[in-house]
Amino acid sequence: MTIRRRTVALLAFAAALAGTAHAATADAPWQNARQMIVVTTAGWNVDHGELSAYERHGDAWQEVVAPTPVTIGKNGAGWGLGLNAPQTGGPVKREGDNRSPAGVFRIGEAFGYAAHAATALPYRALSATDWCMDVSGTAQYNRIVDANAVGVEAVKGSSEPMRRDLHANGDQRYRLGFVIEHNAQAAPQGGSCIFAHLWKSPSDTTAGCTAMTPALMQRLLAWLKPQDHPVFVLLPQAEYERLRASWRLPALVTAEAAQ
Repeated sequence: MTIRRRTVALLAFAAALAGTAHAATADAPWQNARQMIVVTTAGWNVDHGELSAYERHGDAWQEVVAPTPVTIGKNGAGWGLGLNAPQTGGPVKREGDNRSPAGVFRIGEAFGYAAHAATALPYRALSATDWCMDVSGTAQYNRIVDANAVGVEAVKGSSEPMRRDLHANGDQRYRLGFVIEHNAQAAPQGGSCIFAHLWKSPSDTTAGCTAMTPALMQRLLAWLKPQDHPVFVLLPQAEYERLRASWRLPALVTAEAAQ
């Protein structure tokens, strides 16, 4: 093969790869997302990571929140039930496993103890009778419901009172947060009640949520806009790099690398 023909062949091959990557995301449920929150960890079993946020302009992602420490599930992460196709090669998120779901997820409503919050997201002012149902197989599984509306029996067995300040010795972790829409289909034992919320301290992990400082939470809530179809991505760094091109994720600069 001549040099010219070899060059043309290589260019054609590169174009084919690019086309494959585009096709892989052209029909992805998050193709219209213009806001993306990204959490990466050093590995599947690591209980902390870094959160960054990005806005998409055309085909380019622009960082709007630099890498900031967060904590996740005390047992690390596992593949969740979100917008992406099922993946292999890592743990799978299950109810009660203390892992945060990995993948791409829509961002749902914001919530908090106050009557209002500075956010464009739909906001739920939590009451003493609001619970998230974490009992698999029940009609309200993986939903935040008001026991006054659905009945006390409907939330029987739940370990997730949303007003933790009233039910858990003044706990402030749900004072402000938002829903990460993992397992929206409520698959049995798929995992439930996954939120971004405030952390108790930088060393306190979660049962499967992502926790952060109040300042970071307030900044994210003020920035998020439903019309920009925001999504939440959580992945170990190796998986992020493996999937970045085909999922069209932003190129990351970790806090360590930036120093």
